[in-house]
This record gives sequence, structure tokens and C-alpha cells, in this order.
Amino acid sequence: MHIRHDGRIALVTGAAQGIGQAIAKGLSDGGARVYVADLDAAGVDGFAQAQGLTAHVLDVSDRKAAGEAVSRIVAREGRLDILVNAAGGVRGQVGRPIEEISEDDWRVIFQANVDGAFWLAQAAAAPMRHARFGRIVNIASGAGLRPSLTRIQAYTAAKHALVGLTRQLSQELGRFGITCNAIAPGFVRSNPSSERQWQSYGAEGQARLIESIHMRRLGTADDIAAMALFLSSDRASWISGQIVAVDGGRS
Repeated sequence: MHIRHDGRIALVTGAAQGIGQAIAKGLSDGGARVYVADLDAAGVDGFAQAQGLTAHVLDVSDRKAAGEAVSRIVAREGRLDILVNAAGGVRGQVGRPIEEISEDDWRVIFQANVDGAFWLAQAAAAPMRHARFGRIVNIASGAGLRPSLTRIQAYTAAKHALVGLTRQLSQELGRFGITCNAIAPGFVRSNPSSERQWQSYGAEGQARLIESIHMRRLGTADDIAAMALFLSSDRASWISGQIVAVDGGRS
């Protein structure tokens, strides 16, 4: 099966590193015209220049900024076909007891992982409905299906919320030819936060984690991108409202 995205217009957030970059590169290699966005200006600009893409410096939790980013793409291209919400993460937090979590600690993770996906989907819905075509792919986490290895309460709750949002948007938008799916990655050493987490396990913890994965290896950003490329393609036109675990068969 050859998966192509020729002529499609795509926006990928969280593209300053890791999974977001792998997805953006895959879409571009498949023929799409790709716009990339991230809060990390240096990271997203450098990646965009290297790949010949167009970058937006964007805080996805800012509803106005998210709407304006989509509007600029639609004004330039006439449409937006593919939206990949890969922005998110733990915002520098580590697992702590519940008593130590402040209101800001809680809210900032929801803003990054849930609010941003909603604001961008909200902005993209109208042009996608008009075109009677759309692909929305949310990058959730294994933490959206079970307790998180990060031990961060807000991260687990936010990723569960993103799973629910995915299914709700699928129901609302499906009649207009728009699919909405999520990917729940397993452990991927794709950014500084996941690398710090990996190192914190030590040799014994790392061995236990790998032993819990049926494939006996960690995932890569390209493993996750492969599923995102399929779900955003014409080949996945009757797949919607699904949460696909790409985790090597973690027990």
C-alpha cells in the first residue's frame, strides 16, 4: 500500500522536536504542503528551514493565536485538509505526590494537551466542513488509556480528556467527511522530557520497561509517524473515533 498526500494542506503542531517533526517530514515527503507550529521558536524555525516548510511560532493554548494560525493557512491555500495535534507534553513537570500539585501545575498541562487541540480543531472545522473533507489526528498517549509512567496526575487526566475529545469530534464532524482519530504512543525517547524520564529509571528500571513491551524495544518517532500518515490519508476514510495504541504491545 502506497500512502501519499499529494496536494493536501497540513498543519502539524509540536513540530520543534520528535514525533511532530517525524509526522511533518512524512507528510511533506508524501506530497503534502506542510505548515509546522510550536512554542519553541528556534526549534520549529530551524526544522522548517531545513525541510523547506513554513513555520508558525504558536502557543496552542491561546485560542486567538490558534484561530489566526489556521486562518492564515486557509487564506493562503484556500483550505486546510489535515490537522495533526502533536503539541503537548509535561511542561517540565515530574511526578509528585498529589498534595504538592498547585493550581497552575494542573492547569498548564491541560492547556497544552487539551485546550490547544480543541482550539485548533474548532478553527479547522469550518474550512474542513466547507471542503467536505478533513483529517484530524490527535497525539494522545498510553497515559490516555492507563495510569502514566510519568506519575503526573494532570498528564494522565489530560490525555484521557484528549481521548474523549477525539471521540466527540468524530461524532460531530463525521457527517461532513471529516475523520478524527488519536494515537496513543508507548514510550518513545523523542524529546528532552522523555529522555530525562528514561534516565531516571536507571538500568534496572529500563530493563523492566523493555521487558513489559512485547516487541522488546522502545518505540521511535517514525513508528508513531507511520500511523499518523495512514490516519491522515485517503486510505483511512472510514476510520474515525478510534484510539490506536502504537506501543509495541505493552503489557
